[in-house]
Amino acid sequence: MNDKLKTEATDSLFNAILQLKTTEECYAFFEDLCTVNELLSMTQRFEVATMLKSNQTYLAISAKTGASTATISRVNRSLEYGNDGYDLVLSRMGLPTGKIQSDNQ
Repeated sequence: MNDKLKTEATDSLFNAILQLKTTEECYAFFEDLCTVNELLSMTQRFEVATMLKSNQTYLAISAKTGASTATISRVNRSLEYGNDGYDLVLSRMGLPTGKIQSDNQ
């Protein structure tokens, strides 16, 4: 965990998010919390992660999501060297969490 992120305010935000029970509640909260572009960026990164975990190519991911290769690479680095947050969520959603093939670029 990044020590720069671990603050009382961040804990409070995450605890607030954990109170949400439905997709509609998530829409209401995140639309109030984030700009449209911030929310779309997070959505795009999550979609990129799911596609990388399904061993789709950078080209296919970029074509479907509109993500740049820099964004795809950044997400790929998080999947390979991050805190396993994507894998935790993907696993709980019943989505692929296996090793990414290195030839998917």
